[in-house]
Amino acid sequence: MSESDEATTRQRIADALRAEPHGAADLSTAVGVPRSTVYRHLDHVARSVEGPEGDERFLVAPPECRACGFDGFDDPLNDPSRCPECRSERIAEPQFVIQ
Repeated sequence: MSESDEATTRQRIADALRAEPHGAADLSTAVGVPRSTVYRHLDHVARSVEGPEGDERFLVAPPECRACGFDGFDDPLNDPSRCPECRSERIAEPQFVIQ
């Protein structure tokens, strides 16, 4: 069994985000968990990264409406279904990275 096989889902997500930015769909594929659970894991990863050591930061590029450009969504750790401004469903998912 390799080291990556022994890592928890959250450790694998954090490792992927340290390598490059990812959206929830990318992370779902990369770590082999359903997309619907990725956001719960991201919340925990964000809290652990921003913990007492403080040498890393969990950064989020918020979701953005592809129709009107709106990016002021209330919760960046969410996957909105519609734009509150124009009601478009063409929403680019948020991107996450650890630096």
